[in-house]
Amino acid sequence: MLFHLLYPLHIDYSFFNVFRYITFRTIYATVTALVICFIVGPWLIQKLQAMRIGQPIREDGPNSHLAKQGTPTMGGVLIIFAVVISTLLWANLTVQYIWLVLLVFLGYGLIGFLDDYRKLTRSNSKGVPGKVRLAGEIAIALFVGAILYVKPDFSSQVTIPFFKTVLLDLGWGYILLSVFIIVGAANAVNLTDGLDGLAIGPAITCFITYLLFAYFAGNIKISGYLQLPYVAGTGELAVFCGAVVGAGIGFLWYNAYPAQVFMGDVGSLSLGGALGTVAIVTKQEILLAIVGGIFVLETFSVIFQVGWFKISHGRRIFRMAPIHHHFELKGWPEPKVIVRFWIISILLALLAMSTLKIR
Repeated sequence: MLFHLLYPLHIDYSFFNVFRYITFRTIYATVTALVICFIVGPWLIQKLQAMRIGQPIREDGPNSHLAKQGTPTMGGVLIIFAVVISTLLWANLTVQYIWLVLLVFLGYGLIGFLDDYRKLTRSNSKGVPGKVRLAGEIAIALFVGAILYVKPDFSSQVTIPFFKTVLLDLGWGYILLSVFIIVGAANAVNLTDGLDGLAIGPAITCFITYLLFAYFAGNIKISGYLQLPYVAGTGELAVFCGAVVGAGIGFLWYNAYPAQVFMGDVGSLSLGGALGTVAIVTKQEILLAIVGGIFVLETFSVIFQVGWFKISHGRRIFRMAPIHHHFELKGWPEPKVIVRFWIISILLALLAMSTLKIR
């Protein structure tokens, strides 16, 4: 919005030429989202407390989590509000990719909101039936995948990390891959959101990484030098990613141990869905498995735990899944689990960035 209002003024006032630069607008999108969280955050937490919107705790979770009962949840609304306002203010809104990512961000946020609302009104940890929620997620992802597939300037080729000449053209199968990545990323972040600040930390790291990938993919000179697929317009997604980073840091201010507020499904699903969409649009789809390795680890820990439990007739691989609960039950203090997972997330992000040269 500011881009469209102020950049045309550069003809008469050269100062406004700065709005032309994605880097400038990304920085201020980050700052704007952060400031919004600092201003709105305390008010929102007070409102959630007054409305008694407290987090129901899993009955089969660690006993130490019972103290968290009643902590305000649905704080992801703050993230969504800050990101949407900041993106609309600073992004070039003529770029279709911005609207596609916002569609997933808001659509998955709505699904998460309904899930959280159902949990709260029923005072238990069971929300919208899994099949219904999954159907909604798949429908949104299918729409986005189909839109991308029919775009004449968007390739259905998949980039393989560490290999610069290996490009797999999936044809219409790219739509199915898009669904798998978007839905998978959303639910992976959702599974990780079990400790104070555990999900938002790696999410910030992932969006910083994809901020760079978006900028590189949208710049014809840089993408050519790095031999990355050039996707015109994706540079504007750096503005969106910057807004998420700013909102994530602002939310972490209140979500750090001991948390004043939880993000809830409204936050985790929206962040994961948007992350998957950005990965697809920037043509770094497979690399998301490395960048978001923490989310992948959490997801597979649940899959293996459930699978082995059924096959072995009641035996377990971990003391509890997702895997962060396993380390808690081994005696690790909650802050230690959180910070160590953050460290691993940063290392994985650096590994992902190294693929730009190790190919």
